[in-house]
Amino acid sequence: MVRFNAQSTMKAVVAHRYGPAEEHSIADLPVPQPGPGQIQVRIAAASINPADVRLAAGDFRDAIDLPFPHVPGNDFVGTVSDVGEGVTRYAVGDEIFGFATPRVLRHMGSSSLSTGALAEYAVFEAETPFLARRPDALDVEQAAALPTVGLTARALMASAEVKPETRVLVVGATGGVGTAVLPLLAQAGAHVVATARDADADLVRSLGAAEAVGYDDYPEGVDLALNLVLPGDRLERLVAAVRPGGTLLSITFPPPAPHDEVDVRLVLDMEGRYGGMAEVAVDALAGRLRARIAARYEFADAVRALADFAGRHKTGKLVVRVLSRS
Repeated sequence: MVRFNAQSTMKAVVAHRYGPAEEHSIADLPVPQPGPGQIQVRIAAASINPADVRLAAGDFRDAIDLPFPHVPGNDFVGTVSDVGEGVTRYAVGDEIFGFATPRVLRHMGSSSLSTGALAEYAVFEAETPFLARRPDALDVEQAAALPTVGLTARALMASAEVKPETRVLVVGATGGVGTAVLPLLAQAGAHVVATARDADADLVRSLGAAEAVGYDDYPEGVDLALNLVLPGDRLERLVAAVRPGGTLLSITFPPPAPHDEVDVRLVLDMEGRYGGMAEVAVDALAGRLRARIAARYEFADAVRALADFAGRHKTGKLVVRVLSRS
């Protein structure tokens, strides 16, 4: 169980109530202390994911009672600064990176929970496949940007079982997951159709798309569709673009409804059955996985980073440098 040292404080991004990211602040909070089986990490950098803004915005308020103050942040890289009783996997000084969900989401079955990575310190469960040592050859910003991107791209590719000439429509191709999965699809021999703005068409083609189409110009009869951005209950048009007997894989909530003619599935790997952070590191070092970083922010601008993520178009991940490099 996480403890908090009221005698020692840290800076953290804090949501004090439900509302937009612009209402968050950087505030002083007690430093979390690791309990049995846990580690404390001095955060070097974190990257932003949809849940980091949607939870505190109240998008899941009917299902999740979010406690406040709430510190967002799932993806991180940092240095182990303390270990709890019984921890043998890591030692103080280890450089690690990974993915962990807020503790309020423990009911979803994840073994990787944290106190929030957009803070100077966070506590994580030590025994989870979603944390791993950061290889020296993997730089800090890539390590911060890769966790959710890498895990999701690997899960999508394993679930899709793409064959050469498979016609794949990717919706949300310019986001963090999209820019990572496009090269994997192209390497598998797929004919990739990616949704993109006109200004981003060259980008998605450079990442492996054979075609770039507008957000309202879905082709017909694709073998596979990947939904990386649309709400899971608004997929009627996308389902209609898939041929009978084809597949639609979605990574967004709520879970999509089943369909009589199309295999519609939510891809959510909370157990690491498609591999964890160690496997992401192997793929990154081999050049198979890379996160595209759209923008970098200093910690003083972390609230603006969250607001930008929620409200601005981006082509890749937003990374927040928590630990000063001075």
